[in-house]
Parts: sequence; structure tokens; C-alpha cells
Amino acid sequence: MPPLFTWEFASDPYPAYAWLREHAPVHRTALPSGVEAWLVTRYADARQALADQRLSKNPVHHSEAAHGKGKVGIPGERSANLMTHLLNIDPPDHTRLRRLVSKAFTPRRVAEFAPRVQELTDRLIDGFAGRGEADLIHEFAFPLPIYAICDMLGIPPEDQDDFRDWAGMMIRHGGGPRGGVARSVKRMRTYLAELIHRKREDLGDDLISGLIRASDHGEHLTENEAAAMAFILLFAGFETTVNLIGNGTYALLRNPGQRARLQDALAAGDEGLLATGVEELLRYDGPVELATWRFATRDLTIGGQRIAEGDPVLVVLAAADRDPERFADPDALDLSRSDNQHLGYGHGIHYCLGAPLARLEGRTALATLLRRLPDLRLSVDPEELRWRGGLIMRGLRTLPVAFSPEPGHTGT
Repeated sequence: MPPLFTWEFASDPYPAYAWLREHAPVHRTALPSGVEAWLVTRYADARQALADQRLSKNPVHHSEAAHGKGKVGIPGERSANLMTHLLNIDPPDHTRLRRLVSKAFTPRRVAEFAPRVQELTDRLIDGFAGRGEADLIHEFAFPLPIYAICDMLGIPPEDQDDFRDWAGMMIRHGGGPRGGVARSVKRMRTYLAELIHRKREDLGDDLISGLIRASDHGEHLTENEAAAMAFILLFAGFETTVNLIGNGTYALLRNPGQRARLQDALAAGDEGLLATGVEELLRYDGPVELATWRFATRDLTIGGQRIAEGDPVLVVLAAADRDPERFADPDALDLSRSDNQHLGYGHGIHYCLGAPLARLEGRTALATLLRRLPDLRLSVDPEELRWRGGLIMRGLRTLPVAFSPEPGHTGT
């Protein structure tokens, strides 16, 4: 069996996942944290598990026998009293909280936000377009969704750079001290609680104001729930998009034929390939490698394997989305792939609430990069690139690129 969760594995986990799909599709393994969990790698089993209500999202169901209790979830969130959010609860609380927040992510609200996303995208590219080189993670893919979700939540512009700093610490936790992550989470939690107090006196049209209104109109939303909801929307709402833009750009640079197809379509004013292309990038090398934790509330069977009550289960989205039983030629990037019901944003009641916003940001970012910097290219050998540590997300630490400087920009 190929080794799992090494640095070499992080660079290209797909051969190991192919081995697991064929030989051990539901496989119990010890994770780097010491927790033992089941990895589900086949598409059919993954889709079933994601929708199986016998698998709870609440860590209270984690068995003491599956050593490592307390080592699941987002670093720092327990000490910061942030556990009551959509990733950690089940119905009926999940149903209630999701209903409140879903109003912010309707197709109409997301469409109304499109000009702001385009404005942010252009502003960030303006910052490096005249220089002829950039790190697309730190200068583009990372700040774009941070500023976008801050706008949507109602974080004042003068405070958004603080959020960028805190989020930067959180996104680097795989290679950095967890204590620093806990401090950043605590600062974010404290700030959100204070912001909720301030906004009560001056409600706006933002998401935090909407949560406050819901609380004040009998929706039984506690202040802690409101702060936790704002936190998880920020946390889950930016890192997935960072990785979508970063992984997607990298995949296009490594597949020049597909990238040329997309550029030709955009030049002709045809955005159809952009829409299917973003879905294919989500399938091919998506931002979320493993779905967030689930815990068996009773003995059950997945893919012929018995799972004991209390056992943690991790659905490997990256493996399921390259299952040859579901996708033809799964290791090839095909931007025009039409039969593409990938699991990149999950499935079932925990399907990613912010997926419409992430798709908008991904389409806008990629299209604008290819239009404005048409000869974009890697400026390092692919072997030099490093992927961030961590279990759930999949993303590059850096993405150094070069391009012809854009006329009219002096660069910074």
C-alpha cells in the first residue's frame, strides 16, 4: 500500500487514492494526529456516506476508544467557544441555522454581488500586472475571497486587513504552531462578538445584520450561534475559494491545450466553456480533499465494511471524483466534460452553502487572469511547488508566475 499523508503524498495523492479505491475502498488508518478513521474512496460509497444521517457531524459522537478525541475540527475552535456552527451540528439545529444563512446565498443575491467580485479581482491584478511576475496565492487567490466574504458579512473596510492577517495564520496551520492558530481564532471570535454588539445599533444589508434580525424576531438564534456562524462562513468561505483559484490556475498552466481552448472561447465571447471548466477543475483537483468529519451514531456498513458506533469517517472527495466507475478518463482534464456530478462541494444536507459564491469568484478570477495576462506561465519548476499541510483542504502554498507586463501599470 502506498504511504499516506507524507509530503510526497501531498504533492500528488491521486495514485495512492487509486490504489485504495481498487484494493481497500473503505480503509481504516491512523491519521497524522493519531486519530484512527475510516477513509471512503469510491464515488458510490462516498455519495451514500455524505447523505447518510447515521453519520453525525457532531464530535460528541466521537468514541473515546478511537483515540485522539478532541483532535478533530478546526484548530483553536474549541477553546474559542465556536463549536456551534453548520459543520458540527445535525438536524434540527442544522436545519434552523442553515435556513437563516441560506438567504444570503440565493442566486439573486450572488448575482447582485458579481460587480463587487469583478471590482476586487481587477484591483488585485492591478497591483501586480505591471510587474511581470507575482505569487498568485498570496497576491490574488488568498485576498480575493477574504475581502469578498468580509464585504458580504459586513466587516468594515478598515478592519478587513486584520481578518486577512488572522486568516493567513489559520490557513498556514499545517506548517505552523497551533498556538498561533488558537490566538488568531480567539481574536476573530472576540472581534465578531464585539461587531455584533455594534451592529445592533446600526443594522445594514449584510449577513451579520441579517443574523441579528433573525435573532430579534424569534428565530431562537443565540449570540454565540451568530458569532459561530459568522466565523465558519469566513473560515469555510475563503479557503475553499483560495484553493479553487490556485489549483485551477495551476491545472490550466499544466494543461496548455485546455487552457488555450478556454482562452479562445473567452476571446470569442463564449463563457459556456468557463462554466463547465470550473466544474471540471473542481472535480480534477478540487479545493477540498476530504469532507469534514463524520461520526457513526450506530453500527453501520459502508461499501461492505462494518463501521462501529463512534468511529470517525472521512469521505475522500479527491478519490471519489477520480473514480473510473463514475467518470470516463478521470485523470484527464476536460473542460467541456458535461456529465460531471462531482462531489467537490459535498452532497446531501451539508452541501456547501457558499458554493454559488465560490463558483462566481472562481469564474471571475480565472477569466480575468486569462484575459488580462494571456501569456501567464509558471516561473518555477513544478517540482519546487509545495502543498499546504493539513487534512481537509488541498491547496498550494505559493504559485509563482511570470507574464508580459500589462501596459499602463507600473507595478508595485
